[in-house]
Amino acid sequence: MTSECLRVGQAAPDFAATAVVDQEFKIVKLSDYKGKKYVVLFFYPLDFTFVCPTEITAFSDRFEDFNKIDTEILGVSVDSEFSHLAWIQTDRKSGGIGDLNYPLVADIKKTISTDYNVLDPEAGIALRGLFIIDKEGIIQHSTVNNLAFGRNVDETLRTLQAIQHVQSHPDEVCPAGWQPGD
Repeated sequence: MTSECLRVGQAAPDFAATAVVDQEFKIVKLSDYKGKKYVVLFFYPLDFTFVCPTEITAFSDRFEDFNKIDTEILGVSVDSEFSHLAWIQTDRKSGGIGDLNYPLVADIKKTISTDYNVLDPEAGIALRGLFIIDKEGIIQHSTVNNLAFGRNVDETLRTLQAIQHVQSHPDEVCPAGWQPGD
């Protein structure tokens, strides 16, 4: 990992990489969302593993909830776009993830994982990092989980809504357990 950690309030490192979008290979650039959408950028270790599909499909199943609040989801691993496509083309009952509602980005050179300080250099894979990036390209939230347990999509959505609330109401704060409408 790099010695410098990204911090909340810093600009998110831009990247351009091949991703699988609607079962096609396309170049995805983080900067394409700047000024337009929030981004939930999450890293996962590897395709065809055990915890990863539970997170990936949970984000896909909740895609419309994120889309309604102007947010794009981007999943990233050190696997190739070919591995991503094979995993997507394998149905969930057979150990795949099936069709997804958001891009899976290939970080085969490990530059994105390194730039976001989530690369485990010994294992050569990304840790379970998650970054919420606002419309101006600024990191507003970051977490990194142990490889053995997944993230909670509901909590990611709640955190994103809290960020959006305080950005649109700068004189307000969101206490622990805040929910939209509180």
